[in-house]
Amino acid sequence: MTIDRRRFLAAGGLTLAAGAVAASLPGAAVTPASAQTGGVPDWSQVRDQFELSRDYIHLSSFFIASHPRAVRDEIERHRRAIDENPFVYLHENLPLMPGRVRAAAAEYLGGTAEEVGLTNSTTMGLAFVYHGLPLRAGQEILTTTHDHFVHHESIRLAAERAGAAVRRVALYEEIGRVSEEEVVRRITKAVGPKTRAVGVTWVHSDSGLKAPVRRVAEALAEVNAGRAEPDRVLLIVDGVHGFGVEDETVARMGCDFFAAGTHKWVFGPRGTGIVWAKAGSWNALRPVFPAFEPAPFAAWLRGVSPPSMEASWVSPGGFQAFEHLWALPAAFDFHRRLGRSRVAARIHALNEQCKEGLARMGHVRLRTPRGSRLSSGIVCFDVEGMKPEEVVARLLARRVVASVSPYGNPCVRLAPSLLNSPEEVDAALREVRALAAA
Repeated sequence: MTIDRRRFLAAGGLTLAAGAVAASLPGAAVTPASAQTGGVPDWSQVRDQFELSRDYIHLSSFFIASHPRAVRDEIERHRRAIDENPFVYLHENLPLMPGRVRAAAAEYLGGTAEEVGLTNSTTMGLAFVYHGLPLRAGQEILTTTHDHFVHHESIRLAAERAGAAVRRVALYEEIGRVSEEEVVRRITKAVGPKTRAVGVTWVHSDSGLKAPVRRVAEALAEVNAGRAEPDRVLLIVDGVHGFGVEDETVARMGCDFFAAGTHKWVFGPRGTGIVWAKAGSWNALRPVFPAFEPAPFAAWLRGVSPPSMEASWVSPGGFQAFEHLWALPAAFDFHRRLGRSRVAARIHALNEQCKEGLARMGHVRLRTPRGSRLSSGIVCFDVEGMKPEEVVARLLARRVVASVSPYGNPCVRLAPSLLNSPEEVDAALREVRALAAA
């Protein structure tokens, strides 16, 4: 018995009386007004695509995105169509839109649509991967001491359920002297015979460190050369703060699973995210929740076990904010039109400007590595004699939006992005400099 997606949806209750459907499928995302002059984006026109208040210098946009015009328009187009005729619009679009969204994500990732699962956040993606791993009692997951709560908690909960162990390793002795070699050496040295997965973060939000994921993957490939497939060490990456910043092809980084929200640096609709995995890696996972997909539905109808896991099964069944999910291609198109290498160069230049300015201040201790090789779009620092919360409050009073890192040893964070100018970075630095006299 075979069942296509349309029959599956109809059997699930989205049957439709005969009749024409007026709603059309989405076309190409709206071209951003960031017209390129001589091949170089006009960054002020890029900024004009966003409705961010001009009364503030927004240096915490990595927290959650303001939508550019192209994304807002797509969200509104889908929202209006759903409100006008929800049954008809969903029936016609549910069979096609998830695949279209995965294809748009795959193009940006450098892979294929069959390698991409859709989620609502990095948190959901990491939880799905770790809980889907076929862990055995006695195996372990290795991670670092620097990862975010949601990464650590996903690992803890999955390990508890399986009776597996968890170990954490520090990636460096001092952040000011960290090197790629030290990071790779510390991870590979910590891998043991029972290690089933290694969980790392690409760009750390507690220090701004950018981990050398490619080199870690290469080192783990050597470890795996002598292991049977059920014992192979899987590399799982929280990639959210490099995704949309770095000029990197995720599908060629060498990791096994890559999870990232798309509502941060990618400027995607709020409540969207992706998980990417190599084609063969999906078979290593077990589904965590029901997916509205033809294959498991057909197996249910026949009373048999479903086939091997597929990337599309990451997306939870049930009704979602479809107008947001289906507008995600517009965000990838926005980045594509700007040019990935230009986006990366712009963000790195602004962050280097920020780091250099902070490093020259005697009352500031910089926590983020200098240069672009080991850092990305987040700058972390301390101000002598002041708690991070006080620094952020004082900056906000001066209309500079900074943030406090949510870790045991918190710090102040500034994250210059495409929405900022060099003049805004200089203005923020002047306010930090003025704190010396506070």
